[in-house]
Amino acid sequence: MPAPGVDAADLLRAAASVEQLSRHPVARAITVVAQRARVPLESATEFNETAGKGVAAKVNGQRVLVGRRSWVAEQGVDLGALEDEKYREPEGLSTLFVVRDGRCLGWIGLEDRTRPEARQALDELRQLGLRHLIMVTGDRWSVARRVAKEMGCSDVQAEVLPQDKLALVGALKEKGHTVAVVGDGVNDAPALAAGNLGIAMGAAGSDVAMNSAGVALMSSDLRRLPFLVRLSRETTKVIWQNLIFGITFILVAEIAIIYKLVGPMMAAFLHTLSSAIVVFNSARMVRFGEYLEAHQPAVARRAEPESPTGRVALQPV
Repeated sequence: MPAPGVDAADLLRAAASVEQLSRHPVARAITVVAQRARVPLESATEFNETAGKGVAAKVNGQRVLVGRRSWVAEQGVDLGALEDEKYREPEGLSTLFVVRDGRCLGWIGLEDRTRPEARQALDELRQLGLRHLIMVTGDRWSVARRVAKEMGCSDVQAEVLPQDKLALVGALKEKGHTVAVVGDGVNDAPALAAGNLGIAMGAAGSDVAMNSAGVALMSSDLRRLPFLVRLSRETTKVIWQNLIFGITFILVAEIAIIYKLVGPMMAAFLHTLSSAIVVFNSARMVRFGEYLEAHQPAVARRAEPESPTGRVALQPV
């Protein structure tokens, strides 16, 4: 929503020119929308990103801010031009305010849409025994509650900063919970590193995700989460199978050798055979993920740019 006297294209150009330097999913979405609208972007310098709040840079010598209303207000920006009722932010939208040289150009609305596979993925996680599925986001409460309800989350925390996510992980661990943190590896890096298990979704090309998470998934497909749980449990099962088989084989073979039921040549053959059994039993895991594509329908990709956390950003309103 452009402020009075501001062209919508100018608002989008200013925001995208700065956001093009950020790796945040929302920043990428805004940049894609500007490109689709054929709005030419300008070069930005002195880029700075404040985690969970906003970004700032210089465009043509002018300082441009893009971020939350509260953060923009902290920078001393007067938002009085947007106090009129028709410029108010509607419920259900996340908003980013755009400021250039101290003047507010307006705000860009972002609508969160759950992916078709999101509810299915969370239902599968519950079936696998995960009791608490908590959605933690920096979005407004109105947006967070709606998305959490659509996804079937057991709890939701909204309007939180990266340090708040870290505190929440610490509180859950103090209560004795085993905490797995799923995030995009940008603003979620501290929480990813603090959890018992950190899973970075869509981590391709993100050094932050690679370094902060225990597991980095190149795909942002949420169905990979229940698959990961099944894979880890099946891997543990195979390890125990190999250990039990190996110990049992050694005990039986030693008894057979003591009673001279097995000669040196047969012992060497049986040793090779036992090693092959362990190797081929483990090799079964190579085909474990085939069911993911064979038994689950492919999810049609939307045209809008997606976020690894399962949401999509739309064009400015």
